[in-house]
Amino acid sequence: MRLNLFTDYCLRTLMYLGMHEGVARRSDVAKAYAISYNHLMKVVHWLSSAGYVDTMRGRGGGIRLSRPPISISIGELVRRSESGSYMVECFEPGNQSCHIAPVCQLKPVLHEAQEAMLSVLDRYSLADVLGDRQSLRSILIPVLS
Repeated sequence: MRLNLFTDYCLRTLMYLGMHEGVARRSDVAKAYAISYNHLMKVVHWLSSAGYVDTMRGRGGGIRLSRPPISISIGELVRRSESGSYMVECFEPGNQSCHIAPVCQLKPVLHEAQEAMLSVLDRYSLADVLGDRQSLRSILIPVLS
């Protein structure tokens, strides 16, 4: 199972904000992970619409978590950001293109595996995956000399 790039960027953005104190600039997040600023803008817009981050405009503006890391469920975020993405084609609602669908035993197995993965992710919050924030900070925000 593989998460889409959008979900990966959502998780990484939340981790950056979780270890960053105060307001962060979008450009700093993009630079820390070497990801496209344009992609990050779409991620931040979605995270804001979904209630994970607050955005501030103007001088001194930027982004920050809208709630404490302990209250951000990794499983919930993955479910929401992956909605519309299907592990296999036959999971898509209304998809009738599979010739073996009436007798297929693979679909329920894959569905069970997907639910097991999400069940594990449900046990973790953003606070859990931040770990040692100081170590994370030292990698993402190197000391400027």
